[in-house]
Amino acid sequence: MSRQTLLSLLEAESGAYVSGEEISRKLNVSRTAIWKQIRKLEAEGYEIEAVPRLGYRLIGKPSRLSLHELLPKLATREFGRNVKLFEEVGSTNDEVRKLAEDGAPQGTLVIAERQTRGRGRMGRSWHSPAGKGVWMSLLLRPQLPLPLTPQLTLLAAVALSRAIARVVPLPIGIKWPNDLLVNGRKISGILLESAAEDERLKYVVVGMGISANLDEEDYPEELREKAVSLKMATGLTVDRAELIAAVLDEFERLYALFEERGFAPIRALWEAHSITLHRPAVLHTPQGPVEGVPESLEDSGGLRVRLPDGSERTVYSAEVGETANP
Repeated sequence: MSRQTLLSLLEAESGAYVSGEEISRKLNVSRTAIWKQIRKLEAEGYEIEAVPRLGYRLIGKPSRLSLHELLPKLATREFGRNVKLFEEVGSTNDEVRKLAEDGAPQGTLVIAERQTRGRGRMGRSWHSPAGKGVWMSLLLRPQLPLPLTPQLTLLAAVALSRAIARVVPLPIGIKWPNDLLVNGRKISGILLESAAEDERLKYVVVGMGISANLDEEDYPEELREKAVSLKMATGLTVDRAELIAAVLDEFERLYALFEERGFAPIRALWEAHSITLHRPAVLHTPQGPVEGVPESLEDSGGLRVRLPDGSERTVYSAEVGETANP
């Protein structure tokens, strides 16, 4: 029995309950097999109500993105004009990397309704259920010295925070380097992966995940206190096509500013959105914890930290942990 066969049976009942016994008889499968397929459909964004003695009924379907809906919303000249939309991929970053190696132009975009191997910083997995979020990756081909690549991570954080604020009335804060938070809970993540040749930057893949319309039950138990969606934070269902268009518009504008005037205006915008600067914190680096007050960004993308003894140190890779006592 395939998920599609079961889905077709539930759809045919137009929202009425179908007993497990009837499904079992019609599809010649066990109750256990039915339950497994139900769980898979729920993972894809279908809402299925299960009631003892009544059975199952389909009460909601995942919204589907379409290029027909998205393309008219784009105000960009380059970003997103070459776009591929998938129902499911392992990782959108991996798909863009393949396209980049085949010579795809800057601005190429891959969007997926669902990722099965989405990933974030530090090798963590990224929860990407079907039809609920914005899971996409953008290809850049910057003329930029390899050591300055982290500047693009900070640019991406500013672009996403500005885009989200255009679509929903939420105060978005950036936690160094590029986590977007609402009231202390993560709403978006960014992962940049680059390729270089002979110490020259060939291309950069910007992976972006925005938790748009997830409900609390869509999150694994271990994420429910740490993460939140735009829908949960506002009570409003977000138009994902509008959100994608806003992200691409802000990204293209800031990228053009970056190419014209360098990192200084991007740094100023990042610092204006930061919830990390000027607050005592513990930064968990690969070499051990660093306690101090982050004061500014450096051109390298590193975080300049004032230590308790008054000296300063630049941190390049760390997790910003619990706020320390002043």
